[in-house]
Amino acid sequence: MSVNPLIPVILCGGSGTRLWPLSRESFPKQYLTIDGSYKKSFLQKTQLRLKGLKNIENPLIICNEEHRFIAAEQMREIDIKPKRILLEPFGRNTAPAITLSALLSLEEYTNPNLLILSADHEIKDVEKFIKVVEKGIKYSEEGKLVTFGVIPESPETGYGYIQGDKPFNKENLVASNIIKFTEKPDYETAKEFIKNKCFTWNSGIFLFKANNILKEIKKFSPEILKYCEKSILKKLFDLDFQRLDKQIFGKCPNISIDYAVMEKTNKGVVLPMDVGWSDVGDWQSMWKNSPKDKNGNSLNGEVLLHQTKNSLFRSESRLIVGLGVEDLIVVETNDVMLVANKNKSQDIKKIVNKLKEKGVSEGYEHKKIYRPWGHYISVLEELRWKVKVIIVKPGQTLSLQMHHHRSEHWVVVNGTAKVEIDGKKIILHENQSSYIPLGSKHRLSNPGKIPLKLIEVQSGEYVGEDDIKRFEDNYGRVGNS
Repeated sequence: MSVNPLIPVILCGGSGTRLWPLSRESFPKQYLTIDGSYKKSFLQKTQLRLKGLKNIENPLIICNEEHRFIAAEQMREIDIKPKRILLEPFGRNTAPAITLSALLSLEEYTNPNLLILSADHEIKDVEKFIKVVEKGIKYSEEGKLVTFGVIPESPETGYGYIQGDKPFNKENLVASNIIKFTEKPDYETAKEFIKNKCFTWNSGIFLFKANNILKEIKKFSPEILKYCEKSILKKLFDLDFQRLDKQIFGKCPNISIDYAVMEKTNKGVVLPMDVGWSDVGDWQSMWKNSPKDKNGNSLNGEVLLHQTKNSLFRSESRLIVGLGVEDLIVVETNDVMLVANKNKSQDIKKIVNKLKEKGVSEGYEHKKIYRPWGHYISVLEELRWKVKVIIVKPGQTLSLQMHHHRSEHWVVVNGTAKVEIDGKKIILHENQSSYIPLGSKHRLSNPGKIPLKLIEVQSGEYVGEDDIKRFEDNYGRVGNS
């Protein structure tokens, strides 16, 4: 086995819209904790399942700027300090992300192995997965670009397919040279594929040495390499994060590593794996991969059913009752109720797009919004006023800020608040309150050892979240936002 370091590269992009309303742009699928018994998010499970690998290093994480504090906090919760959290100003698919990860890894290592992982996959047999990755390292050390193909169980139209040059064998871990990739075929084509043992599902997991993938990127997609190199030249660090030059990165082609390199190179191989993999890409696959009752129902939260079959019910905040129905997806959050035919769950993305076109905030934003200091929940809102519940973690501080169009009233429900208004500081305890006039510089802190919970009432001619000017901030967020 190689003594070269193995660097996990965890790709955290994507909005997971087919799992709406639970997954939205403000808090997408990869950060959700959907398995109630394990209490870990998809991102956390992606990292934790790597524990058995030899020579494993801390991960390099690539995520959207908006989610940087969520990713950092979830890594902190499992005692992992990433080598780097690289912030993309916008998504450019997997080829640029992988190129950036290879370039950054070579700043510290000579030629490490890179294990490219999506942050939102489910793998049931972790022990077998470790064995497959270890086999993949051997091929990587031989100069191969390894992709992992999932042995298909059914003719799925939501997955891409990889054709190898020889049939796979579940009992014998041997890689095949890649013949071609097919992106999400129709049902009849998918049925033909799974009859042919040369086809596997495309897992989107890759393994190769940094220099090897960069050579192939330079050969087949030189523009990607050029703009990725330029986008990190300025070394734009922000606390624990590294930013890209937004203008330069915007010129980078938007393309997957499959199309940019893997379909063209003669070094690509596919290694079959049978590890209980799923990308849990929609509610039907969520139902399929969940524990079920004797009637085939997947239940989460407060649910009561009678004469109901083969359905998924998920309650986040209230009782759901199902009577005499089957093949349904019913998902309730504190602001949305989804009721869908289970076989139409792939089309939920279309509904989300319609909501965004109409400017409906529920299409992209949760009522609960995470911030580096804690979170807030929007409770009620009309044209000139808004009510929030704000939770500030112990020892954390919001920015010194002001608003041009609204005043605020804070009422402490639990914990201790330190309030600064125009230079004057006061301490508030339970049932005490403070008024912040329009235009005042103010800041809220939690000096205590328990979470601070308060009610905020905003009033004014405009109560949008973009009416804020920051003067000082512990998290690097200064200016208008």
